[in-house]
Amino acid sequence: MLRDRTPSFLNRSPATLVVLGLLLAATAAVAQGPPDAMPPARIVAFELIQQEVTAGQTFVGTVMPVKRATIGSAVGGRVIEFPHKAGERVSQGDMLAQLLTSTISLEATAAEQELALRQAQLAELVNGTRPEEIEQRRAERDGAAARERFLRTRRVRMESARSASPGTVTEDQLQEAQAAEIEANEAVLAATAAFELAKLGPRDEQIAQAQAQVAMQEAVVQRLHDQITKHTIISRFDGYVVAEFTEIGAWVNSGDPVAEVAAIDDVDVEVQVVEQAVPFVHLGEEVRIEIPALADRIFSGKVVHVVPQADLRARTFPVKIRVANEITEDGPVLKAGMYARAALPVGAKQMAILAPKDAVVLGKGTPMVYVVQQPDGAKSGKPAAGPPSGAAPGAAPSEAPTATPVPVQLGVARGELIQLIGPLQPGQLVVVEGNERLRPGQSVDVTRVVKASQD
Repeated sequence: MLRDRTPSFLNRSPATLVVLGLLLAATAAVAQGPPDAMPPARIVAFELIQQEVTAGQTFVGTVMPVKRATIGSAVGGRVIEFPHKAGERVSQGDMLAQLLTSTISLEATAAEQELALRQAQLAELVNGTRPEEIEQRRAERDGAAARERFLRTRRVRMESARSASPGTVTEDQLQEAQAAEIEANEAVLAATAAFELAKLGPRDEQIAQAQAQVAMQEAVVQRLHDQITKHTIISRFDGYVVAEFTEIGAWVNSGDPVAEVAAIDDVDVEVQVVEQAVPFVHLGEEVRIEIPALADRIFSGKVVHVVPQADLRARTFPVKIRVANEITEDGPVLKAGMYARAALPVGAKQMAILAPKDAVVLGKGTPMVYVVQQPDGAKSGKPAAGPPSGAAPGAAPSEAPTATPVPVQLGVARGELIQLIGPLQPGQLVVVEGNERLRPGQSVDVTRVVKASQD
């Protein structure tokens, strides 16, 4: 027999169910506590300092690459590879385009073989005559000498026979014997000279000629390899391809542009400074940079160039500020051509409130900082004591410091610090870590207070 497993309270009247629902909601609300009773946010604070700084003046400028080059082809040829498109990153030595090199490669191979032949001939001369060749020349000399002795002896016998019996040897036979002896004597002289030359080896002049021929052929090979190298157009520095001027299959002539590469791992913000202010700009000064397109970021750089040539119409001088760029998976954060503003310290001396750049919260319209408001009775600059142990939920926020947003304007940069213009006083605590998710009036737990020396 099946039993009814429906909970008993579901079998009650609708009015009873409504009452039960209200009771459950009230119980949950009591368990959760009041909406604002959330634990204090753990933060790190900085004690504001006051220092004398030079008043800043804002100048507009443009983000420019540190280096920019239009890379062309040194030789004419047909493009067979063009691996990088506009917007892609390249490193120094990366190929931008490859031209066809089949014909010149064959010429280089033939020239290398000719060079190997001439090098072998030079080595043969430098190594000198082999001992076996010297022995061969010695044997030839001795053989010629033996024949010369035989012919001399024959000629003497014929002269003796002719003297003893005039009719025995004719005049022609005697002259022929004499000529054979002379010829044999000359052969001995030639064989002797060849033997001496074999012992001396090649002349210095012959070695020098062979060395010159090798050097000439090496130059030919080097020229051909240089031509092959020039058929590969490479990037001369790290950067990004910002323009392309050819494509696979196109013909380029010597001097034609192939691609344009810009180096923007570091960028220069170039601003135009009026002539009244340019004497106060010094190399190496820290400068705060604002990029309106990146309103949630603060950049800083150093003055690297003050160009000593003014625009004659505007009477302004170009000043370049070097800024380290940030490279992400999507590419560089700072891009060439971006509008920029630079706060150059060119005014009078003044007292300023300074804080780390991390204290400034951007991206919500006006820049602001979170000031730590201490509870009544707590000493400024010191973390307030936490709630008493065993305190009921909801009591902690009334005893803990709170974070109050204060709108500020940004002034000049001084190292890692930045000038804050607003209703702030030295010694106040501002949040430098944990301010990204704070809400106005939220209670905070100051885990550490960072201080700066009054230099």
